[in-house]
Amino acid sequence: MATGSVRSVPRRPYTLLSCAVSVDGCLDDASGERLILSGPADLDAVDELRAACDAILVGAGTIRADNPRLLVRDPARVARRTARRLPPHPLRVTVTATGDLDPAARFFAGPGAPLVYCASPAVAAATARLGGAAEVIDAGDPVSLRTVLADLYSERSVAALLVEGGARMLRDVLADDLADELRLAIAPFFVGDARAPRFGLPAAYPHTPANPMTPSSACRLDDMTVLLFRLGARERPPGLPPLTP
Repeated sequence: MATGSVRSVPRRPYTLLSCAVSVDGCLDDASGERLILSGPADLDAVDELRAACDAILVGAGTIRADNPRLLVRDPARVARRTARRLPPHPLRVTVTATGDLDPAARFFAGPGAPLVYCASPAVAAATARLGGAAEVIDAGDPVSLRTVLADLYSERSVAALLVEGGARMLRDVLADDLADELRLAIAPFFVGDARAPRFGLPAAYPHTPANPMTPSSACRLDDMTVLLFRLGARERPPGLPPLTP
């Protein structure tokens, strides 16, 4: 009898990373104001991606620095989600080592309560600080992203997860080999500041010259160039926008 093997499927969501960078790889500048990298067409494409996913993950630093809402902007896309008996917006998720988050941040404003995965020593303080604004979940000490994604998949029914940053979150997801796709939107200018946060912080990444990512498409959206890469061979969940625009 012939023998064979069945490829194991990771017990985590299908995970997509999306970020916009300058030509020199900056996610922002070093000023106190948010640098606008994306144009309207790219923002709309990301909104389409948000609407197709079950949850959006950002780091706690992104909540402090950018105060994002992480909601689907287009009412038609919201209506299509509700017609499919989905929540109007994806689940909002963050990870924090300290629990030091402002409950007045737009991340907590709703609709729906977000998830805050917190390092074990900070769970009690984070729960007290956030009150009923979020569900606080013990994610170990130190926080394990692999555990977070496994919980999202197994306990929260998240099949498709969109990761939107910031620099450390993007690094950790990529370095831990937890991503399936990378969407990189490149703005046509330089920031040129060593203090600016950057994509691709130093780490031992699995996708080396000996094990490269697979380019799937490149396109122009207004003045931006968008590159799409596959990082593995997992089957894409139904409903995601096509890899080739």
